[in-house]
Amino acid sequence: MKAVLSFHNHIVAALLAVFLLGTGAFGQTAALDDLFVRLKDSDERAARRIEREIWNEWSKSGSPAMDLLLQRGRDALAAGRTNEAIEHLTALTDHAPDFAEGWNARATAYYNARQFGPSISDIAHTLSLNPRHFGALSGLGAIFEELGRKNKALEVYKAALAIHPHLAGVTEAVKRLEKEIGGTDL
Repeated sequence: MKAVLSFHNHIVAALLAVFLLGTGAFGQTAALDDLFVRLKDSDERAARRIEREIWNEWSKSGSPAMDLLLQRGRDALAAGRTNEAIEHLTALTDHAPDFAEGWNARATAYYNARQFGPSISDIAHTLSLNPRHFGALSGLGAIFEELGRKNKALEVYKAALAIHPHLAGVTEAVKRLEKEIGGTDL
């Protein structure tokens, strides 16, 4: 129960930072601020390109050694070596605890290992460091959906779309869940 409350506190803080403090919260760069402004006003094709630029920025830790750990973790994950990915990404989060993308990548690895608790914990950490992380929000929505928490999934998916209006798969998930839930307000 304590972990769930801690997780909800992280999510609330992250979402408040995004919506109340603006897009420059938590030390984000001016380059990222510009990309997010352009993302909101873009069409779907431009959004895909801008999203790649955002992911490229998010993937820069500032340390070649940490970037290598991230890449090794992602490569292991892509090759289906989930446990190896978790090991690389755990080393990354241990050595670079302020690098949000390390936490997000490990959250993905835990998700693929069907370890939802650790995945949710890492998502919360990601969002506390980077409240605009639409990928983390999308992953959280997927977990909630798999756990049968459709209203929560819908809420989180909508938060992701507020940041990235053309996020692949999320618009469809929102439509599907709204239909399943019956369009009731959250």
